[in-house]
Amino acid sequence: MFTAEMIASLNELETSLYNYIMKNEDKVAYMRIRELADETHVSTSTILRFCRKMNCDGFSEFKTKLKLHLKENKKTTIKNIEHSLMDFFERISQGNLEEQIMKAAYLLARANNVIFIGTGSSGIMAEYGARYFSSIGKFSMYIKDPYFPIHAKLLSDSVVLALSVSGETPAIISHINQLKGQGIEVISITNSKHSTISKISDINIPYYVTEERFENSLGIVTEPQFKYSDITTQVPVVYILESIAREVYKECN
Repeated sequence: MFTAEMIASLNELETSLYNYIMKNEDKVAYMRIRELADETHVSTSTILRFCRKMNCDGFSEFKTKLKLHLKENKKTTIKNIEHSLMDFFERISQGNLEEQIMKAAYLLARANNVIFIGTGSSGIMAEYGARYFSSIGKFSMYIKDPYFPIHAKLLSDSVVLALSVSGETPAIISHINQLKGQGIEVISITNSKHSTISKISDINIPYYVTEERFENSLGIVTEPQFKYSDITTQVPVVYILESIAREVYKECN
């Protein structure tokens, strides 16, 4: 509802009014202009000037927009993590993941280098994976920049391990395409096998948990992609990464 440009245009009184509104959105949406003026110790003309800077003709229009904003940003109920993981661990008990994990481990054990790629929470998991693999003696690195220069000698005997919940992250798809152009084999860990990343990978390990996106409640809008936060559990990714690493260690020793 409030852009960075709008906030930057506010003077000191208007900024104090903005701060009050942000702390009392539910209350302000149903207040009269005189009540808000009394609560914030500013004049009604200051409130109207504030509303115009928010691209509203008056206080009534501002309240209407505020109510719509509140309706759109109702907090999502976060499910218990047990519900998200129950099906995943049931698949493990049935051995549905073991074959793909063994295939990935076999390929990785015969590579000199492992390159991890991912963004956001998947990027954190990729960085963790690179450290974990290096700890067992398999040299690994995490690269988050798709244009990061890599020497051809390093690429010649490497395997890429790509992480993405949706399997549709444009930066990761672009990165994979560039690396596959160098003849590198790609293993991906995604939430579904029906994604773009899974289809362009040599080996895909899907884990199938309920994806959860949490709508941000911040009033400041920066970029559309930041409207939602992906809070899908990463526990299956940790399990898969560590399982592969342990099998790689066995293969190499």
